[in-house]
Amino acid sequence: MSANSAEPTTELEIVLVKAGRTKIRYPAELLHDDGTRVTVRAPWAGAGVRDFGFVRFEPGDVFTEYYWRDRWYSVKEVRAGDGTLKGWYCDITRPAARTGAELVVEDLDLDLWRSADGTDVRRLDEDEFAASGLPRTDPEAATAAVAALDALERLARSGGFGELLS
Repeated sequence: MSANSAEPTTELEIVLVKAGRTKIRYPAELLHDDGTRVTVRAPWAGAGVRDFGFVRFEPGDVFTEYYWRDRWYSVKEVRAGDGTLKGWYCDITRPAARTGAELVVEDLDLDLWRSADGTDVRRLDEDEFAASGLPRTDPEAATAAVAALDALERLARSGGFGELLS
């Protein structure tokens, strides 16, 4: 069985790793896995409300999450409990790895937000990325991470993620 197999299952455990440690793990419903892209749906997995100032993630929110085995990012469509689209939260990550019912993603600190109406596109956590030391310890990964953030920002500003997520 390959480490990136597309095995049939209805639920995956999403494991977000940051700086070598598990940051969060949560169950998600597997919607699709074509061997390259994995799509899952999960309720907001955080404890309580997370208010970023420009968006609030809160109990009842539903995330449709897209992960790639060959790209340095994930994209999460965020909807309120009533189905209203809040926007898209993008994590810059190493390519995802699936083993059985577990999908492991390494967060590289850079993020991007695009509001539902597209008027608010913002790069996030560039200070955390610089402080992480990745540009010094793994310059190739750092270059890939910044290129991924740039590519997502271009998509976000030129009409959104429709083609990417269809």
